[in-house]
Amino acid sequence: MGQTARVSAIAWTAAVSLAAWLWLLLCQGFFWRTDVRLPPERDPGAWPFVAVVVPARDEAEVLPASLPSLLAQDYPGRAEVFLVDDGSTDGTGELARELARRHGGLPLTVSSPGEPPAGWTGKLWAVRHGIGLARARGPEYLLLTDADIAHAPDSLRRLVAAAYAGGFDVVSQMARLRVESLWERLVVPAFVYFFAQLYPFRRIGKRGARTAAAAGGCVLLRTETAERARIPDAIRHAVIDDVALARAVKGGGGHIWLGLAERVDSVRPYPRLHDLWRMVSRSAYAQLRHNPLVLMGTVVGLALVYLVPPAAAVTGLATGSTATLVFGGLAWLLMTGTYLPMLRYYRQPLWLAPLLPFTAFLYLLMTVDSAVQHYRGRGAAWKGRTYARPDAVVTEER
Repeated sequence: MGQTARVSAIAWTAAVSLAAWLWLLLCQGFFWRTDVRLPPERDPGAWPFVAVVVPARDEAEVLPASLPSLLAQDYPGRAEVFLVDDGSTDGTGELARELARRHGGLPLTVSSPGEPPAGWTGKLWAVRHGIGLARARGPEYLLLTDADIAHAPDSLRRLVAAAYAGGFDVVSQMARLRVESLWERLVVPAFVYFFAQLYPFRRIGKRGARTAAAAGGCVLLRTETAERARIPDAIRHAVIDDVALARAVKGGGGHIWLGLAERVDSVRPYPRLHDLWRMVSRSAYAQLRHNPLVLMGTVVGLALVYLVPPAAAVTGLATGSTATLVFGGLAWLLMTGTYLPMLRYYRQPLWLAPLLPFTAFLYLLMTVDSAVQHYRGRGAAWKGRTYARPDAVVTEER
């Protein structure tokens, strides 16, 4: 009797998981599709002046693969690059100047902002300094891009043409992250998949929809909109600054767009699980607003949606429970099917799709670890930058 009751409980749990997957498949903005790319483009009559702002802290390793791609933009109008060397100790600023001398292209200004005042998190102080330098030149648009992002030669032109055609205040592309090592193959496509599940791209671009997000590696922002939304000052406390930026713009009535990039790539390697773990855990608990109840709900939700299906399928096989096997197997099948488009986008073998529960379990552990680090006084920071938060002073070692 007890064994039957346990199997029945597992079957019901698997049924709930299956229902959750049916809802995700049909009602969560078709998050699993990867066809949200740059919207239709139209060349403006006069190409606006664009200032490219690049916050950089100890980026000498990746700059040779990224900065020349910015300098080589074939943008028809006026454009300048402002690289903010934010207290680097590896010669980032001098290397940037050397790359500009060697490659030529767009004008480059390298500057340092000094140490940030209390209350500024991550790279936002560097972004503020770069925007301040750029505004003195009167640009109509700002391209905020990270130091590890390599752009195709037509990237800036296409971003501006899309913003002009759609009347967007923000056009952001999620750069294609590097996927070469075993751990990158397991974790990176899932990272983008989970992000799209939280922030369905189709909803972000709809006027009136509450969903707002951007991808910090590539954000084209109208200067007038930035001033009206007081960016970055209004979001200076934000750990997840790209989402905060999008919310500030959309909250002020701005029109934003976010999609997957085609020719904008991150060149930063994450060869070890430790590297990827830190990338996720440094901000995961901030995503949950440092709320223990939300953390508990997230853990339960991840377990129900991602861990129950394979566990139920195996249990059904072992116990001969048809209902448990069918509910668990169908939920696992739906999970696998929704993950396939992301694996294709990242040009990865499709046999990785059934392993998504394992990757989700890793993300669950990373999220819990993020909370543990928070309560130990080590929250999110930017490359060793120490900054204050309401309850502690936190440091992230590099």
